[in-house]
Amino acid sequence: MIKYIAPIILLTISNIFMTFAWYGHLKFKSAALWIVILVSWGIAFLEYCFQVPANRIGHQVYDAAHLKTIQEVITLCVFCLFSVLYLKEELKWNYIVGFILIVLAAFVIFKKW
Repeated sequence: MIKYIAPIILLTISNIFMTFAWYGHLKFKSAALWIVILVSWGIAFLEYCFQVPANRIGHQVYDAAHLKTIQEVITLCVFCLFSVLYLKEELKWNYIVGFILIVLAAFVIFKKW
């Protein structure tokens, strides 16, 4: 069971780092761009320290398409929380509908037809 859960946990941690690397700087618009880039690279390095093992471990039990799908669903969940809690942005109804459609796509990918 741990072999199925471990990649999901690692991908979640990885995604938290990557969300901060990609979007965290939006709260610091007065910071010089070169500083923001260097800080983002540093955070992205930490993301890769979790993402690469997640995919290595995960590929033992999931197909690559499954891993990518898991990552995208995690990305949406992390981003929604990040956007609302950190950036203080509204989660609009059309965003939610779009995200639900992506989750539906994940169902289609994972369903044994």
